[in-house]
Amino acid sequence: MTRQIPFSPPRVDDKTIEAVVSVLKSGWITTGPKTRELESKINEYCGSTHSLCLNSWTNACELVLRWFGVQAGDEVLVPAYTYAATANIVIHLGAKPVLVDSQVDNCLIDYQALQAAITDRTKVIMAVDIGGLPVDYDRIMDIAKHESHQFIAKTKEQEMLGRVLVLSDAAHSFGAMYKGKRVGAQTDVAGFSFHAVKNLTTAEGGAITFNLPNPFDNGAIRAAMNISALHGQTKDALSKTQAGQWRYDIIEAGYKCNMTDIHAAIGLVEFERYQETLDKRKEICDRYTAQLQKSGHFILPSFATDNALSCYHLYQLRIRNASEMQRDEIIRLVAEKGISTNVHFQPLPLFSFYKNLGYKMDDYPNAFNFYKSEISLPVYYDLSLDDVDFICAQIIDAVNVVMQ
Repeated sequence: MTRQIPFSPPRVDDKTIEAVVSVLKSGWITTGPKTRELESKINEYCGSTHSLCLNSWTNACELVLRWFGVQAGDEVLVPAYTYAATANIVIHLGAKPVLVDSQVDNCLIDYQALQAAITDRTKVIMAVDIGGLPVDYDRIMDIAKHESHQFIAKTKEQEMLGRVLVLSDAAHSFGAMYKGKRVGAQTDVAGFSFHAVKNLTTAEGGAITFNLPNPFDNGAIRAAMNISALHGQTKDALSKTQAGQWRYDIIEAGYKCNMTDIHAAIGLVEFERYQETLDKRKEICDRYTAQLQKSGHFILPSFATDNALSCYHLYQLRIRNASEMQRDEIIRLVAEKGISTNVHFQPLPLFSFYKNLGYKMDDYPNAFNFYKSEISLPVYYDLSLDDVDFICAQIIDAVNVVMQ
């Protein structure tokens, strides 16, 4: 018996289509009122002071690094266990990603190893919320403050902060909770992804939320980054349509990474029903756990810690005692039944680019041990519980064949 079950298609229905068509008919399709409305809703939802929506997490967070003055000779701490974007943006600036291993029992960054990796060249910590479960933000902020004696400022912004900047890679965790509050206001800056496979999507897109301490003016920083995202242009296209307001200035050699109102319209629909989305994802993950805990072959994912509650972005199943080859064979067998799965993530030292820079997988054993037996199962709004039961049955059958 086979079915066709994709891994994580977006939720697109008549409401989504109507919202996009409405923007198309409005005559204004680039950055405008819908994008600003989405930013306002993000601030209200996350408890942040200011936010900026852009065309991807990648460009949004690279703008943050550039604003903070990260440059050649600097170091940025990132997990070995993350998607390549986290480290790629450090490379873009000529700085060095310093990889940190995972904890022994999960894929989140090891806090002791993180603290030990800080040097007088460290400028930024980028810890990653993987699968929707937040890291311990307070502990990371405490580490950054505790190690401030090592910090050497090279720019005005670095002098004002006086320590390592904490940029939270919250690409997976929009809607997750930390100490009773939604993710987005716990660190200096947080970056969200609204890519097509994320819980809340704008097709492509991302956002940053600003929560820098005094004496920083978060509103002014947001405004400056908005200019940087539009080629250094002092007025956006909507502002220039006002009568007699065509003239603008270019005050820097900026970039081009604004979000369009077409994308924002999709996000606004998703916002209206986001709690419904989170509830359904939790129901799916709970069903997986109820079915799979009957077998001794699995290490089931955790969706909560003492401080945090996941937004159920991924169901990261691990096969107990499986080798990398055995895991891959299990994936192949369930694919024959029409089930699409994934692996989150391949640690960075497995990739040719990072290997060629000298990173060695042997230096990050916890990351590799988690990766080698991990399979991410389908989780999306339109996935039925009957399909979940089918997936579980096929996973169990495949594991029994491979691990016998």
